[in-house]
Amino acid sequence: MAQSRMEILWLSHNVPYPPIGGVLQRNHNLIKEIASRHNVHLVAFNQKALLPTEKQIEDAKAALKEICSQVKIISIPCDLSKVKWIALVIGSIFSRDSYSINWLKSRRMHLLIEQVVKAQHFDVVHYDTISLAEYFCATGSIPKVLNHHNIESAMMLRRAKNENNLAKRIYYYLESRKLTDYEKMMCPKFHANLTVSMIDKSNLLKLAPTSRIEVVPNGVDVEFFKPQDNGKAIKNSLVFSGRLDSYPNRDALRFFIRQIWPIVKHDVPTARFTIVGKNPPHELGKMCRREPAITLIGPTVDVRPYIQSSEAYVCPIRDGGGTRLKLLDAMAMGKAIISTTLAYEGLDAVAERDLLVADAPEAFAEQIKRVFRNKELRESLGKSARRLVEENYSWKKIGSGMCAVYESINAG
Repeated sequence: MAQSRMEILWLSHNVPYPPIGGVLQRNHNLIKEIASRHNVHLVAFNQKALLPTEKQIEDAKAALKEICSQVKIISIPCDLSKVKWIALVIGSIFSRDSYSINWLKSRRMHLLIEQVVKAQHFDVVHYDTISLAEYFCATGSIPKVLNHHNIESAMMLRRAKNENNLAKRIYYYLESRKLTDYEKMMCPKFHANLTVSMIDKSNLLKLAPTSRIEVVPNGVDVEFFKPQDNGKAIKNSLVFSGRLDSYPNRDALRFFIRQIWPIVKHDVPTARFTIVGKNPPHELGKMCRREPAITLIGPTVDVRPYIQSSEAYVCPIRDGGGTRLKLLDAMAMGKAIISTTLAYEGLDAVAERDLLVADAPEAFAEQIKRVFRNKELRESLGKSARRLVEENYSWKKIGSGMCAVYESINAG
């Protein structure tokens, strides 16, 4: 017998539109897939950095209403002024909870959730990040799912270890300890926890061994991102895409431009590198202006032409958690990829078959040169990567898996 349509309340720390990159891309596509089977009601915080104007918010709301039964959006309190944000950062040092939790505390959101729950019957509530677990009690006895885009405490600990500034390192360590305690306390309370990889599941089980944890991986739109005419690729060209104001991406590009790129350019003088993404930091702009062979492209609604016109995609990420949707996009387009070990962590990809892997600057540069020299290698890596995402990472398949988790909770 077919599963009847459920009413699902999706609580989000961002407005998942436009679906460009990372969390926004994952959430928009999953909501779209789930809404084809069940009714999704979206209650979201707007991050001012993502949608700074009222027109952008209204446009996003209109687009999301085409797939959601209702859409409600409110501002994050600390986004209202710089003073509020600074007070939150400083106050979190002395608070029991971490900044990551305090950031989304809002009396207005608590009342809105209670109002929505009172007006509508729900079968499942989806909390899209640990930071929203603050609203656990606001949804009463409705079965609850907690999503983890990454394991926040582990990501913060890694950032602390990589930080050179002593004050920042101490701050990140304190944040990691507070998040660890919070994850241990909250995760077992949910009917299910969702992680994007088996590695994240294993790490979360160490913190909260009594929790139910299911893996719902990241995915890619295999119809939108698909192989193009490889003959159009510029010889000896590389590309990277992603939000340029995120710490892992900033660190990756700093590492690549300072330590890897000089080796590549010395051995392959005609090499070119294109960086595509929104909100590039001032430091990155300065580095790119000093190197004519590096092109910095601002925000774009369609990254495909830049990936298509490059011979290979590089992902030199050394920090962060979860799995990288940017890699899946490049794989779906049949591109040869050179990645650090951390960057493809959690994906069912095999080094030397689906992508090339290196961590040290010299080794990373050597993998790039292999790809430049060997057309057969480029094509073999690209075909294998495309086959991998078709078999394992289409949004249709992943959305079906997430619905199965919701349905099992509702049935139980």
